[in-house]
Amino acid sequence: MAVSSRASLTEDWVQAAQARPVVAAAMTVVVVGAAAILGAWFFQYVLNMKPCPLCLEQRYPYYFAIPLAVMVLLGEQVGSSRRVLLGALGVIALGMLWNAGLGIYHAGVEWKLWAGPTDCSGALDNFGSVTDLLKQLETMSPVRCDEAAWRFLGISLAGYNAIIALALAGVAAWGVRMGLRQSENP
Repeated sequence: MAVSSRASLTEDWVQAAQARPVVAAAMTVVVVGAAAILGAWFFQYVLNMKPCPLCLEQRYPYYFAIPLAVMVLLGEQVGSSRRVLLGALGVIALGMLWNAGLGIYHAGVEWKLWAGPTDCSGALDNFGSVTDLLKQLETMSPVRCDEAAWRFLGISLAGYNAIIALALAGVAAWGVRMGLRQSENP
């Protein structure tokens, strides 16, 4: 009985997503994006894993995409221009694609495949005078970008961010594509 109700629920969701792809894409961005940010905050505030500068930078697209997706949902409800809604989903797709690239870059820094930014993964050399050393210590970030704070199945948080952001970019792009198809075939 539980299997058939799950199958029915899945079929209902697929039909709803096909009928209103812009809403489905925006809702997915809101829910999955919020879960990603809540997860990052959990690691930071509950597990006390301080984020590095690259980790913090990877949050910005979520801080932009989630409210924009909420506005798409609200716009859909009040009958906003289809072009504006699809444009907003397109912007979300591009932002999440950029974020996936940033996550891949950060994961590569953690795996030592390439150098990271000097403010969070550079070598501690050229101390100079005591005054210069004190200035460097005041401006340095104690959390390094080239050391993964946590891994699961060999993938760091930056790697999971890349996967999530790429999936959200795909969902938003799907919403645009399906929304355009609906506009062509009313």
